[in-house]
Amino acid sequence: MSDHDELAERRRKNLKLISFDKNDRSLHESEKPKETFADVGGLDDVKKKIRLNFILPLQQPEVFAAYGKEAGGSLLLYGPPGCGKTFLARAVAGEIEANFLHIELQAILSMYSGQSEHNLHDIFQKAREHKPCVIFIDELDAMGGSRHQMRQHHDRMLVNQLLLELDGLQAQNDNVFVIGATNTPWYLDSALRRPGRFDHLIFVPPPEETERETILQLKLAGKPMQGLQLSRIASETKFFSGADLEQVVKDAVESAMERTFETGDIQPITQEDLKKAAKSRKATTLEWFATAKNYATFSDTNGDYKTVLEYAKKHGLK
Repeated sequence: MSDHDELAERRRKNLKLISFDKNDRSLHESEKPKETFADVGGLDDVKKKIRLNFILPLQQPEVFAAYGKEAGGSLLLYGPPGCGKTFLARAVAGEIEANFLHIELQAILSMYSGQSEHNLHDIFQKAREHKPCVIFIDELDAMGGSRHQMRQHHDRMLVNQLLLELDGLQAQNDNVFVIGATNTPWYLDSALRRPGRFDHLIFVPPPEETERETILQLKLAGKPMQGLQLSRIASETKFFSGADLEQVVKDAVESAMERTFETGDIQPITQEDLKKAAKSRKATTLEWFATAKNYATFSDTNGDYKTVLEYAKKHGLK
């Protein structure tokens, strides 16, 4: 499958064409997330870089003004699916007590010519009216894929509109932050990576062992349990994403429920349930790393993905 065909398939799976309803308030309402960096386990390097580029300019504007920098800008989070990019974006907004606008592609795309671009502009304009504001664009590659590989004119026009909005942020606005997330940054249009646009590229890796234990604790909270040693399960689930661990817990819950229906009494989740569930699954991140390493090794002329190679080497990924 060619890059174009793969990108087209992603768009067919992820995007749904709908008409735009001016009475649909979902496009116009923001929220203030309660999550902060204190709720994000690990990822210290990631949080440090975000703090320097996004948070400190807002908290200490006089320091950054001395160097000719203003608060605002854009950040691109990339990495395997299910590793908390969305949660991290919400934590950024919570950290700076900013409004949060989550751009959902199905609420932007329209079957009518020019309407998708108008919808996108409306969301950016809403952010400008409610500063400080974080705009979060998930699955950015589905919206901002390479224009050279797009056959449809309206697809290319939506990328052009996104570029215009990002340039408008740079030229006219401060205290508006744009965070994009993607599993496949190599499919993005190269213009999105130019200075002033998504010029800060940050790798979000799978959770480390202690983080996996914390995730398991959170997913098991409030459920009947007995004799669990989550540290052992965490050590046996290397490279598992947060989504993978959530599925492990769901599988373990199903095993306990089966016993409950057989006995008629509530049965607790056991260590064996979790161990069996973990062994029945493989880390979904491994497939992503195989693809990412291939791009980083053979197609990364700018060295954008060297962090992936460093991570793979450090953790023994072949």
